[in-house]
Amino acid sequence: MKLLITGGTIVTSEKTFLSDVLVTDEKISAVGKNISNDNVDNIDATGMYIFPGAIDAHVHLDLPTPAGLSSDNFETGSIAALYGGTTSIIDFVTPSKNESLVSAFEKRLKEAKNSKTDFGFHMSITSWNKDTAKEMEVCVKQFGITSFKTYMAYKGLIGIEENELKEVMKTAVKLNALVTVHCENGNEILKLQKNFIYSGKTAPLYHALSHPSYVEAGSVKRVIELAEETGCPVYIVHTSAKESLEMIEEAQSKGQAVYSETCPQYLLLDDSVYNLPLPDSLKYVISPPLRKKEDQRYLWKGLKNGSIKVVATDHCPFNLKGQKDSGINDFTKIPNGAGGIEHRLSLLYTYGVLKNRISINQFVAVTSTNPAKVFGLYPQKGEIAVGSDADIVIWNPVPNNIISAKTHHQRCDTNIYEGFTTKGSPGYVIKKGKVVIKNNKLFSKDFAGNYLKRK
Repeated sequence: MKLLITGGTIVTSEKTFLSDVLVTDEKISAVGKNISNDNVDNIDATGMYIFPGAIDAHVHLDLPTPAGLSSDNFETGSIAALYGGTTSIIDFVTPSKNESLVSAFEKRLKEAKNSKTDFGFHMSITSWNKDTAKEMEVCVKQFGITSFKTYMAYKGLIGIEENELKEVMKTAVKLNALVTVHCENGNEILKLQKNFIYSGKTAPLYHALSHPSYVEAGSVKRVIELAEETGCPVYIVHTSAKESLEMIEEAQSKGQAVYSETCPQYLLLDDSVYNLPLPDSLKYVISPPLRKKEDQRYLWKGLKNGSIKVVATDHCPFNLKGQKDSGINDFTKIPNGAGGIEHRLSLLYTYGVLKNRISINQFVAVTSTNPAKVFGLYPQKGEIAVGSDADIVIWNPVPNNIISAKTHHQRCDTNIYEGFTTKGSPGYVIKKGKVVIKNNKLFSKDFAGNYLKRK
């Protein structure tokens, strides 16, 4: 099977140029001008951009919580991802305390079998015991998992202590693996939460106030110190605060391998939403919480100067009715998370590229090429080049859209970007050489995602 894309403008992380692209079966087989080939299907991409398929390196599909599973499963969430131009995702295996990493992986792999995008996993380390180091080795050498997720928040559930994080880092160094960290001081959060609840302060605003920026920044500082001590590369997920990024940039300036990720919600929303009346304010309860406009401005600068390498979504939606509203009288019972897997590219293109906050090449870098490089998928993913997977987005820069829960494809009754206007959207989404989205419609259902072993 061959597909020829003609007349488009290829955009990679480094350059922009007019070129045709020939796809043979599942791979890109030629890139150049005036490619001629008989017996091909043709797409005329004149006036459009050709991007590598986007990679969302931080999603939570079918995530179990006391309020039930996150509302998108692997099938619905991956379809929403494809509508937005994301062709690969990295989710998580999250073992219970002292559960075998191997058995947790095997269960999670079954849960993900209906994914329509290619998918990989980060392995969460939720406790440390005599078998953990050996099982981490199995994850790397047999399962192709090259990143381990740790939480300094959520103490008593999945959070770990500093001495455990240090053991994870020491083992990861031996395995040439990456440690990703949710940086918030869990003990301080619990203390603030108890004080607010005891004082009768139960609204969503107090979720934000119990996760102040210093709780994140202090944890970032300590994680960077442990990483320097152990020689372990670290990846700080969902960076939200100016102070946190300043510490990351300082470490980077010294040559330390510290990567930073942020999310569209921290670039485009601020903490004023927590003053909305109930139940509207419930949908914005995420961790870390939304910050100040000053934090937004600094994060955009980080994208521009390259100190933030990746924009992911932390996609973890919950329905307002029956899930988020379980905490309407107690903010600590509101499931943390929101959806965004479908909107990442359109939001970054509209409010980043078109507003000259980032270049179109930086846009491709932070949504595709950089996550591919950081998480061991490059050049199979994240590039328009001969031999790379034919995961391609043909981006139409013309359409105007309004984000709404009434029209989005994620399985959720609310949307934190409700009413946002965007310009540009995928005209075609091609996964492994097959057109799966055409003009905002699911063009084919006859395809499946594959598990990605990383290296």
